Amino acid sequence: MARSSSSSKKKQKQLSAWQFLFGGCLHGSASGAGSKVRPGPRPSTAAAKQQPSSPAPATSSSGLQQRLSVTDVMSTCSDQDLSVSLVGSNLQVFTVGELKAATQGFVDSNFLGEGGFGPVYKGVVGEGAKPGLRAQQIAVKLWDPEGTQGHKEWLSEVIFLGQLRHPNLVKLVGYCSEEEHRLLVYEYMPKGSLENHLFKKFPPVLSWSTRLNIAVAAAKGLAFLHDAEKPVIYRDFKTSNILLDPDYEAKLSDFGLAKDGPEGDDTHVSTRVMGTHGYAAPEYILTGHLTAKSDVYSFGVVLLEILSGQRAVDKTRPSREQNLVEHMRSWLKDPQKLGRVMDPALEGKYPATAAHMAALVAYRCLSGSPKNRPDMSKVVEDLEPLLSITDDAPGEPVVAQEDAKKERTRRRDGDQREKVRAQSKAAIRSPRRSVPRRQAAPGQSQEFWEWHMPAQTKP
Repeated sequence: MARSSSSSKKKQKQLSAWQFLFGGCLHGSASGAGSKVRPGPRPSTAAAKQQPSSPAPATSSSGLQQRLSVTDVMSTCSDQDLSVSLVGSNLQVFTVGELKAATQGFVDSNFLGEGGFGPVYKGVVGEGAKPGLRAQQIAVKLWDPEGTQGHKEWLSEVIFLGQLRHPNLVKLVGYCSEEEHRLLVYEYMPKGSLENHLFKKFPPVLSWSTRLNIAVAAAKGLAFLHDAEKPVIYRDFKTSNILLDPDYEAKLSDFGLAKDGPEGDDTHVSTRVMGTHGYAAPEYILTGHLTAKSDVYSFGVVLLEILSGQRAVDKTRPSREQNLVEHMRSWLKDPQKLGRVMDPALEGKYPATAAHMAALVAYRCLSGSPKNRPDMSKVVEDLEPLLSITDDAPGEPVVAQEDAKKERTRRRDGDQREKVRAQSKAAIRSPRRSVPRRQAAPGQSQEFWEWHMPAQTKP
């Protein structure tokens, strides 16, 4: 059925409301015709209120161009293209058709994974595909309207990664905003996420030196964000957002939940609590007050995961061990309990001194009091020298493999006991369980006996 004229006017009104942000990449439906890309939610139907001009990038007292914030761009109502607002960012503006071709129609064989924003596909752009763009592999993230993130998170990603450049931040190559579609284009990170290597046991097992390198690189990425002239709070630091290049160099990705940090006399940013269970700082969960120290806590959780090879939260573990921080934090400051913390997969192949010092860094980051947590620059300062401590360094003892074997046995026995306990509880709760009728003791009536029997043992 053809659309009515009123429906067409409504559609035009929707597009005009967002034209000021996406003028250069709203090319109409032609390039997206027949596309199987899942559309994002429709923008608000309220028309934008026009203002004389859009915000231009500010200039600091040092003469350097200051970073635009998400608020700066969201508040503008001119018809300026987003790419103009991000002048100097070198972001490419793609069409849906171009990205569909690059990913072979978003074929399943190119599927890399899926997060709160939507699915991610591997692709390739050829030489000369876009002016100034070299031939390279890319990762294309599609906005899923049924995901947990939306247009605001897409815009945050473009604004932050479009302006921030650091060796330990993933590079945003470009973006697309075509009608209802929102896509993001990144450099391709062939080794995938830290999460996959730690918990899904992608071979090979990460060595101690590789793990420590990843921790230091991730810390440098966070320190860069916190120490920027306009500080950034990452807000979703976790292993799945740490991507690895061919040399296992770590880069932070997914800035959809990032926030501009407090400025001036402000001590925190008040915001809706978001993030991932097990990684968020306790004071942020309780109050919604977000600070750089919230990220420091999350870093402590990830560092503990790197050391232990265990997830922050795992419901398959015994009940007292399901929350990793609650279970292990007190051990981090005790060198005698280091063997209980360290990943058995390392088989004891790590310098005990370096491992203990890294554990102490994690302990301080996980302090319940934000003021007792170190700044990320201090974390980098403490962790980086540990890279030079190797297992063949004189005077640096290596934890014996026997300790690791004992820890593996302890965890296995604990898991077995929990399994038996769960099976026993399930059997007791089962209505089909057959229990022989017990007899009363001499001198007691059968009715008296059954009255005082536990309910679960009655036939």
